[in-house]
Amino acid sequence: MPWQEVKKITKNLFVNEQIRAREVLVIDAEGNRLGVMPLADALDQARQKRLDLVNVAPQARPPVCRMMDFGKYKYEQSKKEREARKKQKVINIKEVKLRPKIEQHDFEVKARNSRRFLESGDKVKVTVMFRGRELAHPEIAYGLCRQLAEDLDDCAVVERKARLEGRNMTMILSPKV
Repeated sequence: MPWQEVKKITKNLFVNEQIRAREVLVIDAEGNRLGVMPLADALDQARQKRLDLVNVAPQARPPVCRMMDFGKYKYEQSKKEREARKKQKVINIKEVKLRPKIEQHDFEVKARNSRRFLESGDKVKVTVMFRGRELAHPEIAYGLCRQLAEDLDDCAVVERKARLEGRNMTMILSPKV
C-alpha cells in the first residue's frame, strides 16, 4: 500500500504510544465498554490480547480508545477506498465541431457521433466555428444547434444553451438519466 494512503487513513488516529492522554475510555475488540482506566493499564491489556490500542475519538473527554488489529483495520479502509474509487463514473466532455455551411450528410455523421458519446455517458460540447464574414449570420449557427438538440432529444438534455463566444458558438449536451 502506498505511503499516501496509509497517511490519509491514519491521519487522525493515534496508536499505542502515540496516545497522549492520562486516562482513556477503553472499548475491547468485541465492542464492550471496559471503562475509564489509566493509559498504561489500557496498553497492557491490549498487549496481552496481542492487539493495538487506537484512539478513535481524541476530542472526547476522556478520549475513547479501541482495542483492534490496526494493520487489519488499515487494510480494510484502503480496500473500501479502492472500491469507492472503482464505482465513481468519470464523465468526459467530447467535442463535436461544426461549420455554418455544413452539408446535410456531414451533419448526420456529427449527430450520430454525438449520440454515441451521449449513450456511453459522456457530455458533448457542440462548437460551431465561424470564419470571416460568416459571423454576420449567427442565426444559422443557432439553427444548427437547435436542430442537433432536437435530433438528440431522446438521449440528451441541453445543459447549456447555444452561446456566442468570440468566433465560436458553443452548446453543451448531457446524457439523460
